[in-house]
Amino acid sequence: MYLFSSLVRMFRVWRKYNESLRELSRLGDRELADIGIMRADIQQIAWDAARAD
Repeated sequence: MYLFSSLVRMFRVWRKYNESLRELSRLGDRELADIGIMRADIQQIAWDAARAD
């Protein structure tokens, strides 16, 4: 049972990561700068957001 719940959690984290990555990647450089994000930081920010839950 623990293995199944771990797999479900990993899937949810991965899905949230992809969603965040997609949304941030759509923004232009100026929009990213307005919210204090550099394009090179998008992957790390998406991972941090996904694991925050």
